[in-house]
Amino acid sequence: VRFIDDGISTDGDMGKMVVTILSAVAQAERQRILERTNEGRQEAMAKGVVFGRKRKINRGAILNMWKQGLGASHISKTMNIARSTVYKVINESN
Repeated sequence: VRFIDDGISTDGDMGKMVVTILSAVAQAERQRILERTNEGRQEAMAKGVVFGRKRKINRGAILNMWKQGLGASHISKTMNIARSTVYKVINESN
C-alpha cells in the first residue's frame, strides 16, 4: 500500500505499524457510527416514526372489491397493480 498525498510510507516495520494503527482507528470509528445510527433508529421507532416508502395502494378499496366477490385479476386490472399485491393485501388483512 502506498499513500501518495499523505507522504506515509508502508515500507518496513514502521510503515506496517502505521497502517495497522490507522486501520484500527478506522474500524473503531465505523463501529461508533453503526452504534449511533442504530440508537437513533431505535429512538425514532419508539417515537412512532415509520421507515420506508409511503404506501400508495388503497387497501380499503381492494378489500371492498374482494368482499364483493371480484377476483384478484379483475381487482389488479382495475387498480393497475400486480395480482400478487392484491393477494398480499388480502392476506395481511386476515
